[in-house]
Amino acid sequence: MLWPAVGFTKGEAIDYYARVSDAILPHLDERPLTRVRFPNGVEQQRFYEKRSPKGTPDWVRKAPIEMGNEGVIDFVVCDQAATLIWLAQLAALELHPSLSLMSDPERPTVLAFDLDPGQPATVIECCRVALTIRELFSRFDLDCFPKTSGSKGLQVYLPLNGDVTYERTKPFAHAVAQALERDEPKRITSRMKRELRKGKVFVDWSQNDRAKTTVAVYSLRARERPTVSTPLSWDEVADAIDDGDPESLRFETLDVLERIKLHGDLFAPVLELRQELPDSVT
Repeated sequence: MLWPAVGFTKGEAIDYYARVSDAILPHLDERPLTRVRFPNGVEQQRFYEKRSPKGTPDWVRKAPIEMGNEGVIDFVVCDQAATLIWLAQLAALELHPSLSLMSDPERPTVLAFDLDPGQPATVIECCRVALTIRELFSRFDLDCFPKTSGSKGLQVYLPLNGDVTYERTKPFAHAVAQALERDEPKRITSRMKRELRKGKVFVDWSQNDRAKTTVAVYSLRARERPTVSTPLSWDEVADAIDDGDPESLRFETLDVLERIKLHGDLFAPVLELRQELPDSVT
């Protein structure tokens, strides 16, 4: 019983990952994967796992990546449904891939912004900031894509799929967050101190780093309910603001599977769209 508050079992988690495999695997393939494991359920101790565990089957692909002071780490690469189900069997419920591919760890394929609301702000305030980010990039004819975090907030991905490295993307993301804060300091902060976040949306730019990971689209989250990081349309983001109900953007496993049947993978363009960062955000 991994989600005891709602009676959601490991078997149901395995079933979800098996059924969502066609949608999630393209977003995990070729990427070093950090897993968050909950062997005794989401209300008990968790642990982050980068290295492939002892007893990893021979057929599970690994990516040896140099990680500075940590040395070379053999990351798991989830490139097939069997690996995905094996991870679920290990109670690796949350899947956090690198923003870059194993073949070129220095080169992120996306620019990512994690929008985190500080109480009493909610995901609705995150939606407003997400639309501001979209408008900013639209000035440069760039497309970005929103998804729920599966927790409190929202995430916005700007596909790149080019030759840019973290040395460029991380300071650029920071500059974007600072520009947003300058324009609307009463509702946005780019600074990490938690005491500065009350009632504001923290635009977390720091995920754009070789050593960081971000939760995968379609990954389960270890919250009270089995919520999922879910791709959205921009119309849904705008509608959520009009509706004003944070629950309208909380999706669980069956919701997500039904959405895929209706809409396909709304995050598919993130994998292929090639775009270049502008010289500045001004």
